[in-house]
Amino acid sequence: MSLNQLSAAGQGPAQRVYEALLARVGEANPRPRIEPVRRLAELAGSPQLSYPVIQVAGTNGKTSTSRAIESLLRAHGLRTGLFTSPHLVDFTERFQLDGSPIDAAALADAWAELGHPLAVVDAELEAAGNSKITFFEALAVLAFSAFADAPVDVAVIEVGMGGEWDATNIVNAQVAVFTPIGLDHVEHLGPDTQTIAHTKSLIIKQGSTVVSADQDVDALGEIADTAAQFGARLYVQGRDFHLAEDRLAVGGRQLDVVGITGNAYDPAFVPLYGQHQAENTTLAIAAVEAFFGGERPIPEEVLDEGLAQLTSPGRLQLIGTDPIVYVDAAHNPHGAEALVRAVTESFSFDEIALVTGVLEDKDAHGLLQTLAPIAHQVFVTVVDSPRSLPVDELASIAESAIPDTPIEELASLPLALERARSWASGAGNRAVLVVGSVLLAGEAITQSRSERWGTA
Repeated sequence: MSLNQLSAAGQGPAQRVYEALLARVGEANPRPRIEPVRRLAELAGSPQLSYPVIQVAGTNGKTSTSRAIESLLRAHGLRTGLFTSPHLVDFTERFQLDGSPIDAAALADAWAELGHPLAVVDAELEAAGNSKITFFEALAVLAFSAFADAPVDVAVIEVGMGGEWDATNIVNAQVAVFTPIGLDHVEHLGPDTQTIAHTKSLIIKQGSTVVSADQDVDALGEIADTAAQFGARLYVQGRDFHLAEDRLAVGGRQLDVVGITGNAYDPAFVPLYGQHQAENTTLAIAAVEAFFGGERPIPEEVLDEGLAQLTSPGRLQLIGTDPIVYVDAAHNPHGAEALVRAVTESFSFDEIALVTGVLEDKDAHGLLQTLAPIAHQVFVTVVDSPRSLPVDELASIAESAIPDTPIEELASLPLALERARSWASGAGNRAVLVVGSVLLAGEAITQSRSERWGTA
């Protein structure tokens, strides 16, 4: 049993929901279909249509942007639902109500209500020679049902993979948000940015509003074409709204943002590291302005409250203080590039050790090559997943991607963390950075809490 499953096992009712979902086809193997999900939701009463939705797609920054949007909506006094994937430690993290993970009993009740519809759709699919509802398909409808039961005033829904046939795309999103689009999941989404962007752009609905980060020209072209096709208003970062200034501050950043309303907001503090988080926050501000009609700026006191309460677990998250240990969920070159900029700009450690494990479907060489400028020591290990790259294979990749840097192989993350923390304690001003996989980040957070490293 993985650490995430063990974590779920400690939650009682949520454990049974998670184990039932795990018996289905997993998240790593999506089905390019949408009608079975729509059918399941219809039998459950179409809960996704009972509240307005902001839907967030992209390659990197989806979760951070989604969390920022939710926090700003909550600061407006709205009851919010937030659906993100995957979780770091606890399964209930995927379903947030008013900024906190859903109560396990409430989640179990929503799952029980979904039991009969699931059985019906599974039987229909099997009779037609198709595979049953998958983990993520069931998960999405479970989230929609839980939010309807709450009930919420608005839901922020992070797309799982792609867009057009993603299970979340049965929503009728009032606002479609696009974080930067790059290459990831190419085996499912296509070989180039344009193809991937086309698939993602199809979350846009008739007459909706579209808010996009600055994009590769091909990606933006696809988003613009789809927006025009569906009569959707398009706002683009750098053209219709922008980050005017981004300054380092103690514990985060101070931002000057000009929104889609043309309003230049007073400097606002964001308790997150990295210029990419400044860009994510700018995108979130524009998305919330669009949700409220795009005609009035967010009140300054609401903006300050929404940003001050913002967190981004698993993104340069401090999990140990003696020695210093951070985790980051970056798992592709684009995410690693943002991480390197954030570390270089925000910290001044003499040496950093990477503890890394990577899943086999990821660009491990590109990831590690991008991380090379901040790596003084590398400890390679495995992710607690059958999809993990073997440690010897990852070590070989690391030797090529980060030459002239000491590399050690450890058979498990606990051993790698023990060795890395010992290394960091051996000299002044050293730190450890756990990176390479969301699952790896979650494992490290779990261990830091169980061993009481000081903070998590």
